[in-house]
Amino acid sequence: MIHIALSHAGGIDWHEWDLPLLQFCQASGLTVSAYDIAGARQLGPLLATPVARFLGGSTLWAEDGPGSAVERRMAAAIAAGAPHVEELFHGMRVCALPLTRAGQRYGALLFGWCLRDFSSPMACELLARQVGLSGQALWREVRLDVPLTDARLATYRELLRTLAGSLDRQRDTIDELNRVSRTRDLFLATVSHEMRTPLSALSLRVDLLLKTMRDLPPALTTALQAMRVHVRQEAAMVEDLIDAARTLTGTMSIDKVPVSLGSIVRDAVSTIETKAHDKRIAFSVAPADFGDRIEIDGDPRRLQQVLWNLILNAIKFTPEGGAIAVVISRLDDGVRIRIDDSGQGIDAADLPHVFGAFTLQTQANASGLGLGLYIARRIVELHGGTLSVDSAGVGLGSSFTIHLPPPEPRD
Repeated sequence: MIHIALSHAGGIDWHEWDLPLLQFCQASGLTVSAYDIAGARQLGPLLATPVARFLGGSTLWAEDGPGSAVERRMAAAIAAGAPHVEELFHGMRVCALPLTRAGQRYGALLFGWCLRDFSSPMACELLARQVGLSGQALWREVRLDVPLTDARLATYRELLRTLAGSLDRQRDTIDELNRVSRTRDLFLATVSHEMRTPLSALSLRVDLLLKTMRDLPPALTTALQAMRVHVRQEAAMVEDLIDAARTLTGTMSIDKVPVSLGSIVRDAVSTIETKAHDKRIAFSVAPADFGDRIEIDGDPRRLQQVLWNLILNAIKFTPEGGAIAVVISRLDDGVRIRIDDSGQGIDAADLPHVFGAFTLQTQANASGLGLGLYIARRIVELHGGTLSVDSAGVGLGSSFTIHLPPPEPRD
């Protein structure tokens, strides 16, 4: 019989103890329960032996039973600071050990409920009468049961103490990792926002100088134009950091509306197509209407961001004279957008890591933080879709494929 009452009070997940305690119970033959610091049983009793299961059918461990009263009293002693507690109940040994988290006690483990010595019919009759069982039936169960000796109890106590310490240390480590992760994400989000403001001001002033100061020396004009390019690159990196922070903290959101896929693709292509022409790259979109007849539910700005990133990557890593094709297909289960290029390709060993955060290409003078594909995949996933990559190998080009689900039925 197993009674379980799970609680998350104080951040404790008692599910963590289910399997370890059950395995200990089965290996040792002891009955085990877990109590919180307030003296409420959260797990157990876990019963492994025929005697324990027989007693489990009695009132021993009922809410108002005598066994529960013993356990609550011992749990209270542990909460008060006792290193361990042991009691006898009609010849049955019961022990308690503390549970700690970050140096603070949060509960106790109660274990034992095995006879200290060989029992007798009279002792069984006294115990059975108190818990509503037949004394003769209890005697039949316990008369061949091996007593729990001092040496065996000491061994089991140390084994359980080690198990509890290991799980508590593991939990403390996980808590610390979560704290560091939250601090990192908050730092990343805060710094990103703080960097955005001065970069915006600097960009505006450079643009203002170039537009209003007509008599600037050529060298200064060239320097300001280069500065404008660098500021915009830095601003793009900051935007990537902000999006990455939102992704890491789970705060990135999208605003889906019914929209024509063609308008999204056309707007994305129109702003970056000239970059392909500058490298004499053959750039094509199929079908010719850019998917005007395909309706989706999506966030136009975010989907344009995905396409900009994928197409710009293709341009960046495709040599002059190469080719890039955007192919749109309507499918039974949605729509597929594939961006094929004849660029440097991706080694098979690197394919699983393409969408990782801060993954940088080392060829073709790659720049940036390596966040673009990481963010792009998250945006597509928020739309209920997938983003995948395929490449035949280095020098053989690559294909990035977006799959978006069909729109929701309209009323």
